[in-house]
Amino acid sequence: MPSERDETAAGATQHRNDMYGNIDARSEDDAGVAELIPAATVVLLRDTPDGAEVLMLKKNSKITFGGMWVFPGGKIDAQDYPAPADVDAAARCAAARETQEEAGLAVSVEEFVQIAHWTPPPGPQKRFATWFFAAQVSGDQAIAIDDGEIKEHAWIRPQQALAKHAAGEIDLVPPTWVTLYHLARYNPASAVLAHFQQRGHKTYRTRVVKAANGDRVALWLGDSGYDGWDADTEGARHRLIMAQDGFRFENTVEVY
Repeated sequence: MPSERDETAAGATQHRNDMYGNIDARSEDDAGVAELIPAATVVLLRDTPDGAEVLMLKKNSKITFGGMWVFPGGKIDAQDYPAPADVDAAARCAAARETQEEAGLAVSVEEFVQIAHWTPPPGPQKRFATWFFAAQVSGDQAIAIDDGEIKEHAWIRPQQALAKHAAGEIDLVPPTWVTLYHLARYNPASAVLAHFQQRGHKTYRTRVVKAANGDRVALWLGDSGYDGWDADTEGARHRLIMAQDGFRFENTVEVY
């Protein structure tokens, strides 16, 4: 197995938390593109004297997203559908069910505010099309993890989580990182919910390309390079640069 030093010497620039795999596909119909798996997650928020905190769980290193810090959630199962084809309602049920299973918390879907929907780029990697919800909890809720799928938990301020990621202390996949980035802009927890209730949820149909300098870049609608799959196109920016030395979010097109 090549060492980190060997990869650096060879000019590798891919961040270790870049989960997107093959960047050659341009369509859902391309050969080798994995089917989308519907999934849901919920950002649980609580207020503290130091600011709003979010519940994060560390995945077992031997499963999908192994070793990553994530929000409670998982794929939508058949029993999550309250009615046939009602995937939005099923997403809420799945997020609540997974929160109970992974963290031992009972949460009401009636309190969920949708904050985003993420679709990964075409590629061979396992691809979860994920509904992101947020809800506020009160007091010191007892968290019960199974020490199987979930190995650790933490209540943490979004700013702290981003700082730990920048320092290489924790691993975050891009959708989690971007969510934390936006959560860090609002306080208290009620302000986060009020923002998305007023403005609606964000939709991320991700396209991943490599820039001329070797950095991999996730592009979203509004970025000047989005339509042409070209990170080096000058103009508006709505992207996450996944450089080896850290993630950098650029946005000149949307007010969050």
